Amino acid sequence: MTVAETGPGAAAEDTQVVDLLVYSDDVDTRRAVITSVGRRPGKGLPLVRWTEAATHAGVVSKVEQGSFAALVLDGEAAKVGGMAVARQLKAEVYDCPPVLILTGRPQDSWLATWADADAVVSAPYDPIELQEAVASLLRGRLG
Repeated sequence: MTVAETGPGAAAEDTQVVDLLVYSDDVDTRRAVITSVGRRPGKGLPLVRWTEAATHAGVVSKVEQGSFAALVLDGEAAKVGGMAVARQLKAEVYDCPPVLILTGRPQDSWLATWADADAVVSAPYDPIELQEAVASLLRGRLG
């Protein structure tokens, strides 16, 4: 998808935009991810537009309806954690977008592997690490 940028300093040509989804039952976690990654996760990558989901059903519905370049799932989400959601999506969705799982501690990265995660970031979430992980997923998906 492309959108035309407007305002001072806007380029004459269109700018590519990709959609990313962030899932967490905690609004502060969703905000931290969106703020850390920002509007453009890396040089040469398109702008991103965020979609938020707070429930398991919301994630599944949005992924089935949308066309996301990557998913960021909170492995510590209550009721249904991001690892279970990732495993379900990887098994049920054709050409599932790459998945970044947020874990509560580094020792849980093996569970993210079980869930078929493409990347893992452990708490405490470092903004640079989050941005680099999302950028890497996008480069792999778009490149």
